[in-house]
Amino acid sequence: MRALTPGDADDLLARYRRAREKRDVDLMLALYAETAELRLDPFAAPLPDAIAIRAHWNQIALTQLHVEFDAERSWVSGGSVLASWHSGHSMRESGERVRERGMSVFELDEEGLIVRQREWVIARPVGLDSTFRPEPVTEEPGRD
Repeated sequence: MRALTPGDADDLLARYRRAREKRDVDLMLALYAETAELRLDPFAAPLPDAIAIRAHWNQIALTQLHVEFDAERSWVSGGSVLASWHSGHSMRESGERVRERGMSVFELDEEGLIVRQREWVIARPVGLDSTFRPEPVTEEPGRD
């Protein structure tokens, strides 16, 4: 793997932000290699394959609205991008607003696709979204 630059980190995080805020599962999955692994918690088993990763992002798109994501700082080390970030979203069924702070490590392959992602996240409900309009959860992820 070639050594990444800070610009490579910025590009990855901009694409990640776009996919996350649009709740676009296909855009998100375009960031991952076919053999990628996603670990959502340092103490949990990883999501081992593309099917499990798609299921995770489908669930996010299905249950969250009004998503915001911002990488505060990023670092590169060899073929890895480290990012501290914060985000917010509203729960589709209740309108509860949730804020998150986290740290992610993205290990990239030669094509710049994520082969392993590890996250450490703290989430807290912070009240109700004042723009919330009840929207039932269906099996099809919506697009904002």
